[in-house]
Amino acid sequence: MRLTLTAMAAAIALATVPAAAEPVRIGMITTLSGGGSALGIDIRDGFELAVKLRGGELGGVPVELTIADDAREPQNATQIAERMLQQDKVQIMTGIVWSNLALAVVPKVVRADVFYISPNAGPSQLAGRQCHPNYFNVAWQNDNLHEAVGQYVRDQGYDNVYLLAPNYPAGKDSIAGFKRFYDGGIAGETYTKLGQLDYAAEIAQIRAAKPDAVFFFLPGGMGINFIKQYDQAGLKSEIPLFGPGFSFDQAILGAVGKAAVGAINSSQWNRDLDNEANRTFVTEFEKAYGRLPSLYASQGYDAALLIDSAIRVVDGDLSDADAFRAALKKAEFDSVRGAFAFGANNHPVQAIYVREVVTDEQGRTVNKVLAKAFESHKDAYTDECSM
Repeated sequence: MRLTLTAMAAAIALATVPAAAEPVRIGMITTLSGGGSALGIDIRDGFELAVKLRGGELGGVPVELTIADDAREPQNATQIAERMLQQDKVQIMTGIVWSNLALAVVPKVVRADVFYISPNAGPSQLAGRQCHPNYFNVAWQNDNLHEAVGQYVRDQGYDNVYLLAPNYPAGKDSIAGFKRFYDGGIAGETYTKLGQLDYAAEIAQIRAAKPDAVFFFLPGGMGINFIKQYDQAGLKSEIPLFGPGFSFDQAILGAVGKAAVGAINSSQWNRDLDNEANRTFVTEFEKAYGRLPSLYASQGYDAALLIDSAIRVVDGDLSDADAFRAALKKAEFDSVRGAFAFGANNHPVQAIYVREVVTDEQGRTVNKVLAKAFESHKDAYTDECSM
């Protein structure tokens, strides 16, 4: 059969049009119900916002995003991960909030030749001896924000501090991080049950110990209850509170209001950081969801931006794992926190800020950046990583 010139031209044109890229399959396991669900919801919403702003794509390629609720249960998380690996054939996983869940899931995922991008949990084990080329943390290593508070409390002359954190990997990392930069006296050190909501006994212990400051790490509902009960006990005006940004996240501040005003905390991000990426994020998040973005939302958003940058480098082809891994490592994206790079163990090297809880011009309880605690700060476990 002979083709006319017109038909031949059409055939050639069709042959030269690239085939539509296959969707990139991403699995998100996060906490969407029960205690701590506000954290997972914000991570999800931040991630989805980045995808939405790119027309449903990352790196110019459609995204097939599967989201599942772990309800903060390690068994749920491991079962979901197995299903996503075996049935959904995901190429990238993300979303986990809690360190005990990350330790249960991440090693299995990366050994299955799937990439894991953490938008939150950064346990010391995964930064050190259990580091892996397929594991990247776009948030921080667990100790980092606590280290900044430890230095600030030391520099401000406090020398008898009471320490309080939940009894799970991130809680232990928090106390270790604080002590790494604080060398004063310890009035007391208490580990509470994960998910605990009544702190009457702990507050009585703090009152009896008579410290000159309290450092606590209690994320989500735990932090809400502790701050309220601490204020109701009349201790707020007597013993100042310090903590990481997780203890004074926007969701917590919205729930406790003025009870948190005056407290000092640390974070690698805040909504008043003056860079274009952050201004866009804050504006678009409020527009999309009708609430202020949180630290967790910023991390979900940045996780998507990192993936976007790496997919773009490999033109949507994740079959070359080495090329995709190298693209992730370069971290060529505009982070909402400003300057961002990965260290040797695939954890961030970044600035960390000291913030104060204030009331803004609209009467909202928010964080305001006071100073920069660290510049280009890396975690303490890098040398334990054999990569």
